[in-house]
Amino acid sequence: MVYINTGAILRAVRLEDYGKNVVVREVPEPAVERNDDVVVKVQAAGVCRTDLHIIGGMMKEATGNPGLPFTLGHENVGTVHARGSGVSGLELGDQVILHPQISCGICLPCRNGDDMHCVHSRSPGLDGTDGGFAEYVKASERSVVKLKKGTDPVEVAPLADAGVTVYHAVRKILPYARPDSYIAVIGLGALGQIAVQLLKNMTNSNIIGIDKSEQKLGMAEKLGANWVFPSGDDGGVKEALKVTGAKGADIVMDFVGENNTPASALSMIGRGGIYSVVGYGGEINLKTLQLVGMELSVLGNLVGTYRDLVDLMSLYYQGKVKIETRTFSLDDASTALSELSRGEIRGRAVLLP
Repeated sequence: MVYINTGAILRAVRLEDYGKNVVVREVPEPAVERNDDVVVKVQAAGVCRTDLHIIGGMMKEATGNPGLPFTLGHENVGTVHARGSGVSGLELGDQVILHPQISCGICLPCRNGDDMHCVHSRSPGLDGTDGGFAEYVKASERSVVKLKKGTDPVEVAPLADAGVTVYHAVRKILPYARPDSYIAVIGLGALGQIAVQLLKNMTNSNIIGIDKSEQKLGMAEKLGANWVFPSGDDGGVKEALKVTGAKGADIVMDFVGENNTPASALSMIGRGGIYSVVGYGGEINLKTLQLVGMELSVLGNLVGTYRDLVDLMSLYYQGKVKIETRTFSLDDASTALSELSRGEIRGRAVLLP
């Protein structure tokens, strides 16, 4: 076993109290303690709506009531700075993207390839384990995907969670996405924009984009959506039904999952349809008679697997997925989070240490 600790003091964005602004503090450099540890020098870290939910305390129970303070940040790209003695295939200086979950590799879900359901998992930046809104972050060899030399860290950082989550959700609906299918995408922020690109490249279905922002609608149209509509008072239901000849969408992918979007999704879905939920924070009110009578399916989507991230990076290198980004310094993390909460980030905010 190798233990490395230079004694350096680093800067990190810390959550110290739920419901209050994050703060930049000095913290010790993370140390290699286990054979499979990998310490990464962070080049870029994506800012996610989940960070807002964590700060607001929404995620406390779901993440095991983590103790405070800890460092946020779960969309991380950087270079290998230190490694445990059991790490193979990685050299110091290699550029890597980190899957947001550290899995054990030996539990049944891991053996089945469902490593996002690992029963012994840790999630840096989410569950009290220090994340990547910092100069360095500690991960595991099992969460590291090696990148090609010269990869733009800002471009790919959002793929570590936003991208792999969307890829996972799209992959699950592929068997039902026929050439004459209508797929409605609700919410055209970073995740919705990735979804439009993946659906365009992985299916021959008709894509409907719905959002309240004219800018985001325009972006989705450029990325390949066949129709785009403002959500309006009814959440886009009237326009979606008009496009589909009143039969309703075959699949609705909801990247908001709160306020009125679940109700809107269920109002625009057709018989035998699939409601795929990625965003969260709201509630689904569905009568069992409607569920059975229309033979609907409701799919929840967690983050994707390690293999999903590997596949997604292949699509990125083929030029089939990209996301607009806007960079902020660590000192401006609160500004980035505030703008995200107000819906002012068109693509993805990315922190630069």
